[in-house]
Amino acid sequence: MDEIPFLDVGAGYRELQGELDAAVLGSLRSGWYILGAEVAAFEREFAVHVEAAHAVGVGNGLDALVLSLKACGIGAGDEVIVPSHTFIATWLAVSYAGATPVPVEVDPATGTLDPALIEAAITPRTKAVIPVHLYGQPADLDPILALARRHGLRVIEDAAQAHGARYKGRRIGAHGDLACWSFYPGKNLGAFGDGGAVTTNDPRLAERLCVLRNYGSSVKYVHDVKGLNSRLDPVQAAVLRVKLRRLDEWNAHRRRLAAIYCGCLAGIPGLELPQVPAYAEPAWHLFVVRTPQRDALQAALQAQGIQTLIHYPVPPHLQGAYAEMGLNAGAFPVAETLASTVLSLPIGPHLAPEQAETAAAAIRNFFAKA
Repeated sequence: MDEIPFLDVGAGYRELQGELDAAVLGSLRSGWYILGAEVAAFEREFAVHVEAAHAVGVGNGLDALVLSLKACGIGAGDEVIVPSHTFIATWLAVSYAGATPVPVEVDPATGTLDPALIEAAITPRTKAVIPVHLYGQPADLDPILALARRHGLRVIEDAAQAHGARYKGRRIGAHGDLACWSFYPGKNLGAFGDGGAVTTNDPRLAERLCVLRNYGSSVKYVHDVKGLNSRLDPVQAAVLRVKLRRLDEWNAHRRRLAAIYCGCLAGIPGLELPQVPAYAEPAWHLFVVRTPQRDALQAALQAQGIQTLIHYPVPPHLQGAYAEMGLNAGAFPVAETLASTVLSLPIGPHLAPEQAETAAAAIRNFFAKA
């Protein structure tokens, strides 16, 4: 049997080779290798795509979060509410900004931040909430935004997996104060290396981000604040401009694959499929099922050449990086249950529908034997 890859990252290059080669060569020939016209053009185009007024290209998704926190004046002594179940970068950004991450449990149905549990975690030191659009599915933003307004908190969206997703018909990009993006190669919109961006409707925050990403400088050798060196590379911007034109088409293919999985895997006892609330139009960055037999299922699929991944096997509160928080197993049972049961199936813009059907048939066969 031919292997079914979890994600064929190189297929995007093969599909668009001529356009990508020309874009990269044009960027190299320009002689401008830091910021410049190529980055500015991508920023304009990406802002339009995500329905935001401004986009600021930065070095990677983690920096997008760190710089957003700093742009909001958040630092030492402050607290930021984060989901209990997410990639650790969400927490690390808060730590790198000098603040303290305060985890709140996620909704067991969606895996995104549970709005009903946020208020109990707010203290006089709370300055922001970071909802994560997990696996490409938007968090429930309206109640989070309403709560944040009542308490004077910033809302910084972690949209690293949500390129093209919609919340109540509007693209993710500027519902909160800031939305933070990663262009890691495996994302729905991925570069050929690291890259990131922040989008916002607030011109003052956008201007502050431009200064912070460039050593705290808006005029060369004049540094008004302590900034970072975190600038989107022009070559990567050229790549992203080409891929951005295909993003809607590629996301539509992901939706077709998700529909195949949902149809083929419905009704299997012991297997839970993604739940999509009425407010959400996911980008289907990942298609994540849940089962207590996760490890056995993954091994059975691997034996048949079907690649899967686990996002994420260890919750942040149980990572050594946050041992000082003193949170033991049982502190966040929903996150811990997700960590032990989630399995991401192959999905991507170049996965053939027949491959998804084959993977689904193998899963059905596994449970039939079990």
